[in-house]
Amino acid sequence: MGNRRYDPDFKREAVRMVVEDGLKIREVEQNLGITYGVLKGWVQKHRDHQDAAFSVRTAPESPEAELKRLRKENERLQRERDILKKAVAIISTDPHRYSGS
Repeated sequence: MGNRRYDPDFKREAVRMVVEDGLKIREVEQNLGITYGVLKGWVQKHRDHQDAAFSVRTAPESPEAELKRLRKENERLQRERDILKKAVAIISTDPHRYSGS
């Protein structure tokens, strides 16, 4: 499977299942599809660093990169809006209007 990256929220939830719910590490790994032994490291990291264990560290975005990202997001949102408009128009059409009844 290679080096899979896990979201910090996913890691926190998996650790919570072990630390707070009392589930066995191996059981949680199997249920969540985590590679054997990975969760043990996350639990240890949590015990050593508590809340800072899985904090997200991101570099500040350049204005150009942010603009590009926002334009791309805007285009995606406009496409989604257009699809929803079309869907509403189709759904709200009177079904009896075209059936000849």
